[in-house]
Amino acid sequence: QVQLVESGGGLVQAGGSLRLSCEASGRTFSSYAMGWFRQAPGKERDFVASISWSRTYYADSVKGRFTISRDNAKNTVYLQMNSLKPEDTAVYYCAAGLTVTGRVPREDFEFGSWGQGTQVTVSS
Repeated sequence: QVQLVESGGGLVQAGGSLRLSCEASGRTFSSYAMGWFRQAPGKERDFVASISWSRTYYADSVKGRFTISRDNAKNTVYLQMNSLKPEDTAVYYCAAGLTVTGRVPREDFEFGSWGQGTQVTVSS
């Protein structure tokens, strides 16, 4: 199992940008699929984006605004969030899962390790 620590959350005005980071422990980071999920107050946790090797997958709600990337040398995955909207307000979680041939994971059950979350608040 891998340990994950998110950072980079905060308060931003609508239309602004934030970059979240998630640093992972372990020496096999490059072999993991990585994902970002979010949970708004009173709502279920939702998929945001994931990356497996160099392939990415995004929720429709963030396509064109968010970009997921990874730096295997730094054991870190990033989520660049642009054109933020108040509805993006949530706790954002980083997750790690096993890579699967032919598929970029996007379901909760495909990720076995989770971070503690970082709060993102977008004001209108």
